[in-house]
Amino acid sequence: MIRNAGHKVKYQSSKEKKWKKALKKPCDIVAVAGGDGTVGKVARELIEERIPIAILPLGTANNIAKSLGIADISLQDLVASWSTARSINFDTGVAKGPWGSENFIEGFGVGLFAETMLELDESGGMEIPSEKPEKVIPAVMKILNNQLDHFPAKNMVVQLDGKDVSGDYVMLEALNTRYIGPNLDLVSAAQMNDGFLDVVFVTKRDRSKLRKHISDRLSGKKTRGILTVRRGQHLQIEWENSPIHIDDMTWPTEKDRTPLKSNAIDIRIDPAALVFLAPEEEKPAFVSKSRTKSKRAKRS
Repeated sequence: MIRNAGHKVKYQSSKEKKWKKALKKPCDIVAVAGGDGTVGKVARELIEERIPIAILPLGTANNIAKSLGIADISLQDLVASWSTARSINFDTGVAKGPWGSENFIEGFGVGLFAETMLELDESGGMEIPSEKPEKVIPAVMKILNNQLDHFPAKNMVVQLDGKDVSGDYVMLEALNTRYIGPNLDLVSAAQMNDGFLDVVFVTKRDRSKLRKHISDRLSGKKTRGILTVRRGQHLQIEWENSPIHIDDMTWPTEKDRTPLKSNAIDIRIDPAALVFLAPEEEKPAFVSKSRTKSKRAKRS
């Protein structure tokens, strides 16, 4: 398909040991065929390189492609658009903590979603019908919903751009994209290139709001911005030892499980660190006023 569109292409599997070497070779576009895990894996290697990334969404959630508005475009149309596609700057986040320093494309989180992800990782995803991809997202949403009622709020010392927003939170998510995890549309107004993180705070009192949000997503209803969201560029968190997630990666891993009383995290936005491709937007058609008036006159 790519060759037929007039491109020269070299294929490299990201599952092979030396796949990163392929990204060192000169090219005009890096096309990534896969889901959010694969896209994020490749994108993290291209931060600040300014090489356009073209996504061919073949995953289950495709959150990054959805945020770019290309998830529902056919692969053939996406490939055909590359020669005239527009380049879109894309921010990333940088999270520093006991794990070191990691970049994230979608988001960083503490609480309900992070701990649910870790439990699913440890169980090997036994509760998820992996043989039926269309049922994966509803299954994960139902697990989150079931966990929500009994999941305890955790005390967190939080600073956002120097302002104290500490509290007891069931979930805290610092988002770079509109969608995260099982297509959770937590911040419908989120922009991936505005130089800000959208930080979602869910308190004990907000459980019902999050439950309604998940229920609406499960039933296919349009979700509304009912959760507490604050925007900022620098987030600092201290919390008693509990799991976190950085995109689809969870911490601590088995080998990292040392008893830490308190963890300090520093998260900053890295503006326009990546470039993604998207088809040119269609220009709206305009009707001249004189012609419109004449048609109305004929009808009357």
